[in-house]
Amino acid sequence: MNKEQLITLGLTEEQADKVVSGFGQMIPKSRLDDKITELNEAKKEITTRDTQLEELKKVDAAGLQTKITELQQANETTKTEYEGKLKETQLTGALKLALAGKVHDADLVSGLIDKTKIELGTDGNVTKGLDEQIKELQTSKSFLFVTETNIPGIKGATPPGGDPNAGNNGNANSFGKKLAEEAAKSNTGLEEARKSYFE
Repeated sequence: MNKEQLITLGLTEEQADKVVSGFGQMIPKSRLDDKITELNEAKKEITTRDTQLEELKKVDAAGLQTKITELQQANETTKTEYEGKLKETQLTGALKLALAGKVHDADLVSGLIDKTKIELGTDGNVTKGLDEQIKELQTSKSFLFVTETNIPGIKGATPPGGDPNAGNNGNANSFGKKLAEEAAKSNTGLEEARKSYFE
């Protein structure tokens, strides 16, 4: 409240001056309530922050750092193992492909090869280290390798009464000829039956 408001309330100018000089200008109650509300909210905020700080104090920073380091090491180990397994799989596949048709058992022979000496190209095929080892194995364990004499061939049986020197064409020609003669006979009989029926 100011001096003019006090005079309108019925105080004399002298009384209004004394009130203002003694108490200063009065603040309306609504503004006082607003300030009290702001103060209470500030107290709540301070309490919340104090609680958060206490919680943070309880956290073991050294323990967290140790845990992070352990997880990083575990991830690195997993990555290294994965890359090793992937390389092993690629190497095994390339070896089996390179040995296909040359050996009786590709798994057995690839187990005898020193894979640390093998190098793969960007296309995934063996580029170095295999030929020398195969030559050594052919010398020491030749029974593992396929040679011209032990390549299995496919041979057919000669049918009874067939001419082994005539080949398939001789048998096919005589069979085809027989079939044609039978068909001609049956067609002639059918033609005669048709004529007699319609005449």
